[in-house]
Amino acid sequence: QVHLVESGGGQVQVGGSLRLSCATSVRVFDRPTMAWFRQAPGKERESVAIVSGTGRVIIYGDSVKGRFTASRDTAKNVVYLQMRDLKPEDAAIYYCALSETYYGGNGTMYEYWGQGTQVTVSS
Repeated sequence: QVHLVESGGGQVQVGGSLRLSCATSVRVFDRPTMAWFRQAPGKERESVAIVSGTGRVIIYGDSVKGRFTASRDTAKNVVYLQMRDLKPEDAAIYYCALSETYYGGNGTMYEYWGQGTQVTVSS
C-alpha cells in the first residue's frame, strides 16, 4: 500500500513563501510520477506541478509558472513544492498524488493521494 503524507501548509501573507513536502512509502527505484494538485472551495481541482519519475521533467500549471518550483529527492522519496509570491488565489488545499503508470495533469489518472494540506493567503 502506498502512503503519501503532505506537510508544510499554513497561513502566509500575500507575496510570501511556503514550501510543501510530500513523503511517500514508494520504493525509490520505482520512480512513479508524483504531482501536486490543489482545490479551492467551489472550484475544480487544478494541476499545479507534475514531476516525472527522475524529477528532470516538470510541467507546471499556467497560474503558477514562474512562482512555484517543484523538485524531487528520489533518495528520500520526497517531492517538494516551493511556492513564492503567493497570491490570494493560491489559497487552497494542496494534494500530493502518485501514479505508477501515468504522466500528466488529469487527476483521475492518479492512483494514490495524500490527505491534503491547507494553504491560506491573507492580505
